[in-house]
Amino acid sequence: MSEMSYLEKLLDGVEVEWLPLGEVSALRRGRVMSKGYLTENFGPYPVYSSQTANNGKIGSINTFDFDGEYISWTTDGANAGTVFYRTGKFSITNVCGLITLKSKYPLIYKFLFYWLTIEAKKHVYSGMGNPKLMSHQVENIPVPIPCPDNPEKSLAIQSEIVRVLDKFTALTAELTAELNMRKKQYNYYRDQLLSFKEDEVEWKTLGEVAQYSKTRISFELLDERNYVGVDNLLQNRAGKSLSNHVPTSGKLTEFIPNDILIGNIRPYLKKIWQADCIGGTNGDVLVIRCIDSSINTRYLYQILADDKFFEYNMQHAKGAKMPRGSKEDIMKYPIPVPPLTWQARIVEILDKFDTLTNSITEGLPREIELRQKQYEYYRDLLFSFLKTETVSN
Repeated sequence: MSEMSYLEKLLDGVEVEWLPLGEVSALRRGRVMSKGYLTENFGPYPVYSSQTANNGKIGSINTFDFDGEYISWTTDGANAGTVFYRTGKFSITNVCGLITLKSKYPLIYKFLFYWLTIEAKKHVYSGMGNPKLMSHQVENIPVPIPCPDNPEKSLAIQSEIVRVLDKFTALTAELTAELNMRKKQYNYYRDQLLSFKEDEVEWKTLGEVAQYSKTRISFELLDERNYVGVDNLLQNRAGKSLSNHVPTSGKLTEFIPNDILIGNIRPYLKKIWQADCIGGTNGDVLVIRCIDSSINTRYLYQILADDKFFEYNMQHAKGAKMPRGSKEDIMKYPIPVPPLTWQARIVEILDKFDTLTNSITEGLPREIELRQKQYEYYRDLLFSFLKTETVSN
């Protein structure tokens, strides 16, 4: 019998009681912690805030506010309604809330967590441009309790649902860990393969082998697929996404296949993409076109995608809050020019890593996306069983 068939049998005819989250749990908020406080009180216990990167962790201090099993949620901002399963000793900031289950109800934290990943964001209020999910909204979120009159069976059902979903999340976590390892390998080999001694190869400046695009393209020829602004160039060399904004008038800087597009605002974000089509962009994106036949255009992309270039660009950038790369200094960047056969071999090696770490059609990102969709499908399916046989109180 498959796991899903077993669960269908387990859930067959099960009554479900729906109660507001505020009835089955106690809610509270975190406290204000400044960057200075985190620095002055550095220690081993994590502090979680509203961000989603790094599991929400923004630092560590020498004390903790909570110890045990909980669920936290983000109360304010773009990530409002994001929920996290927490265990151990930790603290949260004032833009987070904490859920503590009441022992009188047969509920498992992980079960509730998985349910809230479906339900919580439906209750976010987005008025005035600042999304919020405050305690008075959270306490009204409906929570399913299967077999409310049979706590032992209720906990067994919840445990089985958690077990199935944990398997999917563990697989995604393994793939993500492998992706991070491969990215580190990619960066290492890029650095090694693109490091040359001064007398080992010929050196030229970027301005000697390339120039900024001088051609223009009409807005009428652009759509969300071939318009590239700084907003739809992706960080950390991840290429580009479809644009949410396409100009409706004028002529823009044109790019053609093999041109290299670089986000010129906040160079430390490492936004770079090599064009595979004809399109247009604005002044916040540099379009670099190779003009030297002794340079493999893909090799030039790898040179400019290297950390050393972005570090150089930041060193010469202007502006504190929103640094912008210097177009003049960028063209002075030194480019090693080994024989074309060397360049081709370097490109062959690095492109394999690029496909593995960045491709959304065949690499690890694609595999992670598929696993995430599979997890979401089964998560929604499992909780839909609970919705079919419902007793409302």
